[in-house]
Amino acid sequence: MHIDKAILDKVNEWLTPTFDQDTQDQIKEMMTTSPKNLEESFYKNLEFGTGGMRGIMGVGTNRINKYTLGKNTQGISEYLKKSFPGEDLKVVIAYDCRHNSDILGKIVADVFSANGIKVFLFSEMRPTPELSFAVKYLNCHAGIVLTASHNPPEYNGYKVYWQDGGQLVPPQDGEIIQVIENLKYSEINFKANESLIQYIDTEVDEAFVNSTVNNASFNTSASAREALKIVYTSLHGTSIKMVPKVLAKAGYTDVNIVPEQAEPNGDFPTVLSPNPEEPEALTMALALADTLNADIVFGTDPDSDRLGVAVRDLQNNMILLNGNQTMVIMTHYLLEQWHKGGKINGNQFIGSTIVSTPMMLELASAYGVECKVGLTGFKWIAKFIKDFPELQFIGGGEESFGFMVGDAVRDKDAVGAILLMCEIAAQAKENNSSVYEYLQQMYVNFGFYKEHLIALTKKGIEGANEIKQMMIDLREKPVAEINGQRVIMVEDYQNSTAKNLLSGEMETLTVPKSNVLIYYLEDGSKICARPSGTEPKIKFYFSVNCAIDNTNEIPEAEKQLDEKIKNIIAEMQLN
Repeated sequence: MHIDKAILDKVNEWLTPTFDQDTQDQIKEMMTTSPKNLEESFYKNLEFGTGGMRGIMGVGTNRINKYTLGKNTQGISEYLKKSFPGEDLKVVIAYDCRHNSDILGKIVADVFSANGIKVFLFSEMRPTPELSFAVKYLNCHAGIVLTASHNPPEYNGYKVYWQDGGQLVPPQDGEIIQVIENLKYSEINFKANESLIQYIDTEVDEAFVNSTVNNASFNTSASAREALKIVYTSLHGTSIKMVPKVLAKAGYTDVNIVPEQAEPNGDFPTVLSPNPEEPEALTMALALADTLNADIVFGTDPDSDRLGVAVRDLQNNMILLNGNQTMVIMTHYLLEQWHKGGKINGNQFIGSTIVSTPMMLELASAYGVECKVGLTGFKWIAKFIKDFPELQFIGGGEESFGFMVGDAVRDKDAVGAILLMCEIAAQAKENNSSVYEYLQQMYVNFGFYKEHLIALTKKGIEGANEIKQMMIDLREKPVAEINGQRVIMVEDYQNSTAKNLLSGEMETLTVPKSNVLIYYLEDGSKICARPSGTEPKIKFYFSVNCAIDNTNEIPEAEKQLDEKIKNIIAEMQLN
């Protein structure tokens, strides 16, 4: 096959002595046996997306390896020196259970230390939320976590956190990327200064556990906590290091861990995907829950920022909640607690994202707080906390199974969210109710919202082009009517415009530019299209709603809303 000259130039650079012999040998092997793979490995440089940088491990500019991560780290080192002149720079590094995470974590530490920067390196794998917490706790300038979150086993990744414990946001991310791109691979300093690398573990662990228990527990009686029967799985990931400790400290004694999935393992051998968004991932946990007649089930992704939750319905069957449902349950409960404590005075806010349920806006309005809505990714919620210091952050989440309780952790945090959800479940059980009934009552009070997500996977170069074309088509041939309902508003986050199709008025969107389109229909339905920032997918989010007067109306209302979603999908030819 013919390989583009620009790709060959990159390949030839990687065959110079700057790169170790093993790397060169792997490239030569690919040149003869797998030119297609060679092209995929070098056709572009790995980019920072919504969740930092993620990619397949291997050699090449489009892969996660010591050179691509070394270059990132060298660039960040130089940027830190420029940003904090004369300060004693400090960074903290954590890593997850994936293959090579510990090795890559040490390489990143080596490069920082080689640049004269003090490094706190966790002695073994830890959850991502603990890294976010550690940045502020240790008073660091930055933090790095080596993780590919819930991606398949061949992936790894690199997330960058700033002084506030939140992930990098504009303009810093762009400035850092510029520094990294201007570097040559030969400029990476891999020669560690071991005296600047300090291993950390129990002290930070204890501080994180205490902080979590203080933030996410609310006057639940000891007997209610002991009476809640919990099933929990870490899906072979890092949450096993913290969730059992936090629940024990808070007084939850009936915690049943899925034994086959408790052992950290980067192959994730018992699941198709280590993602609690996928119902299959919680199969073993649900089976254990039925054996034990448990009240609630939790599962976390490998780096412990996402959580899946299952609860018992009115027929005592275990059902999986989606991310929008867990988010509104936890947000509503927090708002109730703040309200009961007389702590709401108009200077508070909750956080959400443009692809999450509009029910969050209803909750905010009912309790007299603001709901700040940002782009997909928790870095935007963390940015709100930083940008509005005069406001108190209560909690917030996004539909992709993430939640944040308060601001001690500035990223989605399955550890704190699990404890909060246990508090809600324990109090409900003590009052002869359940999490499920709590949610049903919310639908009566705030409107019945139903959400649905379709993710179309399009791999490789061709897939990327196909996704690009789909977004171009949606922009250039806008839809005027869907399922018999007029489109009344189109928000285009790439052009920062919101156009009212009835009046022709245009408004400017204030959130940063992003490749996202949202259609609003006259019946309150919302349809959003966005290419994933971390996976080769294009995602379509649907939200529909109706008013109900009592919980008896839910089955019929749900049937109608499901039908509406089905019709929208059919009309948009997405099935």
